[in-house]
Amino acid sequence: MSLTELQIQTALKEITDPNTGRDFVATKSARNIRIDGNNVALDIVLGYPARTVIDSISLLVQDKLKSLPGIGSVFVNVKSQVVAHSVQRGVQLIPKVKNIIAIASGKGGVGKSTTAVNLALALAAEGASVGILDADIYGPSQPHMLGITGRPESTDGKSMEPMERHGIQAMSIGFLIDAETPMVWRGPMVTGALEQLLGETNWRELDYLVIDLPPGTGDIQLTLAQKVPVTGAIIVTTPQDIALLDARRGLKMFEKVGVPVIGIVENMSTHICSQCGHEEHIFGTGGGAAMCQDYGVELLGSLPLDIRIREQADGGMPTVVAEPEGKISEIYLAIARRTAVKLSEMSLDHSRKFPNIVIQNT
Repeated sequence: MSLTELQIQTALKEITDPNTGRDFVATKSARNIRIDGNNVALDIVLGYPARTVIDSISLLVQDKLKSLPGIGSVFVNVKSQVVAHSVQRGVQLIPKVKNIIAIASGKGGVGKSTTAVNLALALAAEGASVGILDADIYGPSQPHMLGITGRPESTDGKSMEPMERHGIQAMSIGFLIDAETPMVWRGPMVTGALEQLLGETNWRELDYLVIDLPPGTGDIQLTLAQKVPVTGAIIVTTPQDIALLDARRGLKMFEKVGVPVIGIVENMSTHICSQCGHEEHIFGTGGGAAMCQDYGVELLGSLPLDIRIREQADGGMPTVVAEPEGKISEIYLAIARRTAVKLSEMSLDHSRKFPNIVIQNT
């Protein structure tokens, strides 16, 4: 007796994608089911990059289908397909950029830039095409963290080619000025510079553009949030009460301008002594989880206070590329996958499907 597609779909409804928490039929990931007698082949199309877990997902589906009575061979092709999602109304989209993720913090010193670069590298490690824009005009740090020197080139005299390192594209005001040159600019000049860096960079088909925003919630940050087409934002904080107070302000800022908050990353959540192994919550404990509960957002992950994170970023080799198999990299990869999953569940952007209508006198 030959198998039916209904049997296959019923079986697929009984297993859960560990990254989404939903079955592959509900997420419309199971596609192109082919049945030849008792042999089955199908595609699992994930809406998020998942290179490091594709084999485990393939094995999960194969094991389930092989448990069906009378089943023959099973072929499962797992792949990712990242699509564009909607942004704030009235904000102009960036060509060749599908999704923009803003990384923000209410205050400085919480590890926002380090989190931003490792998140970008983790998304790339999962198979996505990724760029990072250093929007901290006053204190650009991404060139140093990525170990990039030199200045961007221009092939047409109008736009700049992004710099590249560790498999991601990058742009920063730090590429255009000397390292010791202070940016003594007022707010309008800063926002103008950011818009130029964003719009005049020749980004090459990005699934995600990670924007490392400057710390704070003042006029500059509000203007940036209103003019940059952001798909979603991540708030970086420490468990410390003072940091959480400012992080709450950052979250409310994004709510006011209609930017969805993807979740919160709690940095420096715990410290493990490199000499004796003693674990201590230097900046307090449970603050990020409590904030998430108060505002109904997700805690994407908690990162330790570890000297290697600082040393690797200072050396131009952030943790995800310096120790790709390490425990801390695993946390960054998990945060990246969860971020991508949350984005995949947001409303799709349909504006790119419609042509622009121009009315002319004839």
